[in-house]
Amino acid sequence: MLAVSSGVVVIALAYALFALVRPYVGPAGGAAIVAGAAALLIGLIGLTFALLGRRPRRKASEPESVTERIVDFVKSKPITAVGGAIAAGILAIRNPGYLGSAIRAFMENREPPRGRRR
Repeated sequence: MLAVSSGVVVIALAYALFALVRPYVGPAGGAAIVAGAAALLIGLIGLTFALLGRRPRRKASEPESVTERIVDFVKSKPITAVGGAIAAGILAIRNPGYLGSAIRAFMENREPPRGRRR
């Protein structure tokens, strides 16, 4: 109900502005002024939201436990985690020596790859 009411108010204000400037600049000029006012309003609202938005704070550089890292990885990439778990299980059954390599590869702290440089 509030959204509809605010929409009605915006349309009424736009029409009032159009009616105010139409005698001075004509119908096309009035429409241009209303469009410009709407663009200015959208720009100001966007700038306000951009300035109010804050970057998420990073946690202190406390060492995370292995369990927390695994849970974070599974939450962020569930399909990759399931595929990795299946692959590690198959490798562990076929050759137990590969299990240690798979665990070490998972536990390394690597940065995600960045875009290619051209």
